[in-house]
Amino acid sequence: MPVARPEPQEPRVIAHVDMDCFYVQVEQRKNPELRGLPTAVVQYNNWKGGGLIAVSYEARKFGVKRSMRGDEAKKVCPDIQLVQVPVARGKADLNSYRSAGSEVVAILSTKGRCERASIDEVYLDLTDAAKSMLSETPPEVLESIPEEALKSKVLGLNSEDDDREKNVREWLFRRHADYQDKLLACGAIIVARLRVKVLEETKFTCSAGIAHNKMLAKLASAMHKPAQQTVVPSSSVMDLLSSLPVKKMKQLGGKLGCSLQIDLGVNTIGDLLNFSEAKLQECYGINTGYCNISCLSSHYSSNFSTWLWKIARGTSGEEVEDRLLPKSHGCGKTFPGPKALKTTASVRSWLNQLCEELSERIQFDLDQNKRVAHTLTLHTNAYKENGVDSQRKFPSKSCPLRYGTAKIQDDAMKLFDSALHDFLSSQNIRWGITSLSISASKISEIPSGTCSILKFFRGENSSSMSSDNSDVLIPESISKSPKNDAGLENEGCMAATQSDNVDQPACQEKENENHSNQTVQDKANPAQGIGASQKKLKEKEPYSILKFFPGSESSSTRKRAFGDLNQDHLERNQTEQQEGPSEGCDDATARSNQTAQQHEIWNFNVEDVDPSVIDELPLEIQREVRGWLHSATKRTNMTKRGSSIAHYFSPVKKT
Repeated sequence: MPVARPEPQEPRVIAHVDMDCFYVQVEQRKNPELRGLPTAVVQYNNWKGGGLIAVSYEARKFGVKRSMRGDEAKKVCPDIQLVQVPVARGKADLNSYRSAGSEVVAILSTKGRCERASIDEVYLDLTDAAKSMLSETPPEVLESIPEEALKSKVLGLNSEDDDREKNVREWLFRRHADYQDKLLACGAIIVARLRVKVLEETKFTCSAGIAHNKMLAKLASAMHKPAQQTVVPSSSVMDLLSSLPVKKMKQLGGKLGCSLQIDLGVNTIGDLLNFSEAKLQECYGINTGYCNISCLSSHYSSNFSTWLWKIARGTSGEEVEDRLLPKSHGCGKTFPGPKALKTTASVRSWLNQLCEELSERIQFDLDQNKRVAHTLTLHTNAYKENGVDSQRKFPSKSCPLRYGTAKIQDDAMKLFDSALHDFLSSQNIRWGITSLSISASKISEIPSGTCSILKFFRGENSSSMSSDNSDVLIPESISKSPKNDAGLENEGCMAATQSDNVDQPACQEKENENHSNQTVQDKANPAQGIGASQKKLKEKEPYSILKFFPGSESSSTRKRAFGDLNQDHLERNQTEQQEGPSEGCDDATARSNQTAQQHEIWNFNVEDVDPSVIDELPLEIQREVRGWLHSATKRTNMTKRGSSIAHYFSPVKKT
């Protein structure tokens, strides 16, 4: 439901750039022989020649439309060139078009705030750039004006071909124009330069609308195509909207537009001027109005009425979001008519393919842009055979997103099972699935300074991951540790690699010395050396996350969690109080005491640990931390009865 937003205090310069039959242009760049020929891009299926998803302007002259199929288009235009969209996993693969769109966005975003609205359209906020140009190099002092700027269509200006460029030049150079029009003139020149740069660097043409808000810029960009731009001065806004059909306005093309036509009897945006804001509020209040508007709060109803009142007057406070990347990732597949999926196995097969594509895309987004998606959503269209409860829709389901193809596939199938159960309402009837789509949303950037947990695992160095994503990574599995020359995994308490600037454990020197002695023995007796190494490997304790923090002193010490260290220190103090300090304490004992004191920083109270914090950790870490807490709780109960295991046995009688 659209809502009204506060209008800015100062005038803005907003542009909407729309690529011309973009998919066709991408295919023409791949195959230059198609340029100038009637061309269309068709879906991957061959039924009746495939559905047209993009039509070149050369083909449109013959009456070819996107609603046609390939066979019908050939009847209208026998020379049309039909190019099939790339296919992957049994469905259309749009990656080449997304990449091409990113090339365009990279150019357009150099002049102001940029919002990528779709694969082939962008909003630009050029206010700052236009103000800077107006103060430093206004149009009237420029030595040359881009030809594309002189070809602009300025609404309200005489557009006869003979005098159009002359009239546009005069409009751009007006010294006594109001401030808003001067900013628009600068914006028109900036957009013209950007469009020329896009053409030179990508070979793509685009059209644009330049106005004071997003709504008007969007309308203007579609008025003169291809490869043209339209400017909407404030004085021409009402003329533009007065005859504009209601359904041509963004967000009024569906049921909401139909409601306006039926309830209010309006056919154009100009017709809305006959209704006051109070009257619109009365028509679209809490208990009356469009579809299920009765379920909306009075706040949204009032806001919607205000939005209607404002768009009828050409005002909109919607801002251009600074977003070069999509807000979500999604992929879907339709199964019309006899292709409907009717078994759980067939649904699982297609969901696995969709999830595989989605996993690749969110992982690429993570690697390249350091962004993480948090929500997985399944949308499905379905029907029940024999028309039973035909009004009931298949519910959409969401859950937290877990990275990794297998995890996404498993979660998506669970979402489907849950939604199917709700859809059938325990009825034992047959069903059919006509579309499946899976999406990843609630995408956010990873906070700066976030590090990969892989850095704390031994054998993982900077060479095992790219420099771009070494600081942020959500792995599906942990990389295997490197092996030594004997084919065995490196032993000892190795922490992070030197490239991570993590101090090596104090026991490393001793273990290196032992390793050197062992190596000499191995060389003297290879078979015995390998056997001993294998035995040592089997006896090696399991990995713990504590191993990968600096300050771990020994293998046995690392095995004990926070509470163990403090318990040992307590027992040692009790012993010293009873027996007194040992005389002739050597350096090793001193170092041990010093290490125990250092480990006192790990002291914690089990009751102070928030379980919700643990739930946010990776599953493997959750298990270990809960193990620590369980051990600490158990030790607390045992301490009440005695400080050592000897308290549970009867004294041994001396013979």
